[in-house]
Amino acid sequence: MADPSGTVRVIDADTLDVGDVRVRLHGIDAPEIGQPCTVNGQTRDCGRWARDAVLLQFEGRQATCEQVDTDRYGRVVASCVVEGRDMGAVIVSEGWAWAYRRYSDAYDLDEKAAAVAGRGLWAFEIDRPSDYRAARIQTTAAPDPDCAIKGNISANGRIYHLPGADGYDRTRINLSNGERWFCTEAEARAAGWRASRR
Repeated sequence: MADPSGTVRVIDADTLDVGDVRVRLHGIDAPEIGQPCTVNGQTRDCGRWARDAVLLQFEGRQATCEQVDTDRYGRVVASCVVEGRDMGAVIVSEGWAWAYRRYSDAYDLDEKAAAVAGRGLWAFEIDRPSDYRAARIQTTAAPDPDCAIKGNISANGRIYHLPGADGYDRTRINLSNGERWFCTEAEARAAGWRASRR
């Protein structure tokens, strides 16, 4: 496969579509959609906040990416550049994600600068995404009651289940496998899930 290039469509703060290719940005880790954080005593969805910040910065722009790997979900893992700027460096230095040192130390100094300045997530009380995923590996309860659509991955593909539908209560969400919660059906469809046939 050729290295992806094309128009950016932001899925979350570390995942995007570049043209028609789903890309997981290499070396960064952003909060999951639905991951809570506390700001000035108020709880908010920091995954959605980070996604929206990345969307404002990069949505609709042209990116050129260099593939590093393919992850277990079939996404291209890549470093991407928009208008001469490394997307990962921008996202980490603005405090919208952390350096993912498990895979790369490329953004270590960007993270340290954001932490010292208290930018973005560094001003919030929040768990690192890897810790959050480990603590919530399997769950049946939505972290946000307004975002209770279950995005499940099975042999039948990526399927979302609406509250009250047959099988909803039996469906567990395993965040470590890429399963997730959605707030709306439109959001689930945009991320590549389809409705359950039940």
